[in-house]
Amino acid sequence: MLHDPHAFLQIALHAAIAAGAILKDKRQDRHQLSYKGETDLVTEMDHQAEDLIVEIISNAFSGHSLLTEERGSIDRGSDEYLWVIDPLDGTTNYAHGFPWYAVSIALLHHDQTLLGVVYHPEMNELFHAVRGIGAWLNNQRISTSPQTDLAKSLLSTGFPYNINSKKKPENNLDFFMNMIGQCQGIRRAGAAAIDLCYVACGRFDGFWELGLKPWDSAAATLMITEAGGRVTNLDGTDHSPFDHSLVASNTLIHQDLLACLQRTIRNSIRPA
Repeated sequence: MLHDPHAFLQIALHAAIAAGAILKDKRQDRHQLSYKGETDLVTEMDHQAEDLIVEIISNAFSGHSLLTEERGSIDRGSDEYLWVIDPLDGTTNYAHGFPWYAVSIALLHHDQTLLGVVYHPEMNELFHAVRGIGAWLNNQRISTSPQTDLAKSLLSTGFPYNINSKKKPENNLDFFMNMIGQCQGIRRAGAAAIDLCYVACGRFDGFWELGLKPWDSAAATLMITEAGGRVTNLDGTDHSPFDHSLVASNTLIHQDLLACLQRTIRNSIRPA
């Protein structure tokens, strides 16, 4: 199929809604748990949702490559289009019956995110964005918050699965402790895609996290930039979905947010 963002978006929306429906339907069931690491949970529903999304996208665009959380890279010989898929962002929440999780689907065109879809089934909130066109929540145009003061800002963050790491900058605890005194509050709900979308629609003023994967952020970071926000790395450089850490905001508090994080880095790293 020729380059048609509208056609791509319709398939992404269909896949996200279909996967979200089976996740919601089975949330309160007893789940089969396995681990990718010491604490990184996987359920049978991660696989079922991913299988459904891959099937829908592959049937529509058989030549497109995919990168998924559970299967990894699926190379279809195309270096032009890459679908980046998280079938269940917030698996730990889901496994415990906590209704805070999302389906995240992004399409990259020559390594640049062309569109993103994030679906929060329990809230029936469907976010989508198309590069250069804008961002929406349930078909209503969204924008980031007007907050200019970090001290009055509500932020969000997340912690990596290796939170017990002795490498202080990597476990996010120092960042959290230093930031909590600089803002109005910090929320940590355990689903990065939702947190980022909430920055895009103005519910949060900023977000940071370390140790993310492309499927965690590719769709939702486009949501933020299309809604008027800013996304960078911790040092303020341009962010790519393949970078592991990010800072996102409404743009207005971004420099103050970065400055606080950078102070934490300087104070946390000591000469050997």
